[in-house]
Amino acid sequence: MGISRILIANRGEIALRIHRAAHEMGIETVAVHSTADADAMHVRLADHAVCIGPPAARESYLNVAAIISAAEISHADAIHPGYGFLSENAKFAEIVEAHDIAWIGPKPEHIRTMGDKVEAKRTAGALGLPLVPGSDGAISDPVEAAKIAEEIGYPVIIKAASGGGGRGMKVCNGPDDLATLMQQAGNEAKAAFGDATVYLEKYLGNPRHIEFQVFGDGKGNAIHLGERDCSLQRRHQKVLEEAPSPVISTDDRMRMGEICAQAMRDMAYRGAGTIEFLWEGGEFYFIEMNTRLQVEHPVTEAITGVDLVREQIRIAEGRPLSVAQEDLRFTGHSIECRINAEDPFTFTPSPGKVDYFHASGGMHVRVDSGLYAGYSVPPYYDSMIAKLIVYGRTREGCLMRLRRALEEMVIEGVKTNIPLHQELIRQDDVVNGDYSIKWLEEWLAKRAG
Repeated sequence: MGISRILIANRGEIALRIHRAAHEMGIETVAVHSTADADAMHVRLADHAVCIGPPAARESYLNVAAIISAAEISHADAIHPGYGFLSENAKFAEIVEAHDIAWIGPKPEHIRTMGDKVEAKRTAGALGLPLVPGSDGAISDPVEAAKIAEEIGYPVIIKAASGGGGRGMKVCNGPDDLATLMQQAGNEAKAAFGDATVYLEKYLGNPRHIEFQVFGDGKGNAIHLGERDCSLQRRHQKVLEEAPSPVISTDDRMRMGEICAQAMRDMAYRGAGTIEFLWEGGEFYFIEMNTRLQVEHPVTEAITGVDLVREQIRIAEGRPLSVAQEDLRFTGHSIECRINAEDPFTFTPSPGKVDYFHASGGMHVRVDSGLYAGYSVPPYYDSMIAKLIVYGRTREGCLMRLRRALEEMVIEGVKTNIPLHQELIRQDDVVNGDYSIKWLEEWLAKRAG
């Protein structure tokens, strides 16, 4: 089935990224937008544009009826959800397919399974992925929880079964606080996600966040495209990502990558997915799977030469994977900085008009952004306004190129976190690749004094 017109159910840089891949394949695009995004770059460049509602995401980018209507009136024969918004909404995927529109994403049942963290953990274990020790599933009885915590050892972490972003997560250091923290985590999860279900895991002291990019054709064939290190995080939000990880050996990469790829073959997984692990002491522990394209996908593209969005579209057309595992080569090093419209050290959002924008350039420098001079960054959505991705033959060369590219990027009119990235990549621990998921927050606390 050939796709001729894709509706992009998203906004910002990812909408532009999908538009570019589609046009390079000779496919027309339909941009949907809220009234706040009428002047957005992806709207300007798309072949067709449909306004789907007011600024609030729930009335526009999360409005399923409006998006399906837009697809029908624009005669789109496929929908690409990007990341965020409805990208991991199994019900939306089902509705899209029920309207005979191609869904450029995984099968709805896989989205649903992996979207429930308890079910995802159970499924991952059955597929042979290594798990963090903890409860077998949801847990509500404090007595039972205390027994499990005693077996695996404190500290433990209580996690919401639904949602993410750090909400509904509580670390417990001893038995006296367990019942109270379980209740708090459940209440937070209920308020944020409408689901109070929690589960229990061993709390790892100083792990790294390592994720593997996988791709399946939906028919039992799957590959992995190596790992990304996303350990530089603040409040569970990624700030800088790199591929490959500075700490993963070639042998471990191929061993764990093959375990992940085999799991996807066993599932008959379709499209792009990311299997996330905590890594500590040479061991991998599954934490979740994202059934969508990731923000940080460009670093994988840089070291493999594979266009992941193009691959997503090909798979949705029913075509085979364009590359076999044995033909994949991991070459060089790539780092991505998320550029946000915010104060670089207080992290206060800074929406407003962009007076001047100059993108970094030069060999092996990529900027994914919908910014332009005169554009107004709206206050209604995520603060990320650009991604700076650089590539080098070595990690050292990549860091040198990144320093130069950050110096060259100019965004005036709104505050950005470029100064944060400039400081970060000069820290000895970052230069040496010696950091964990706790490093950035600890460094920020020391810096604040």
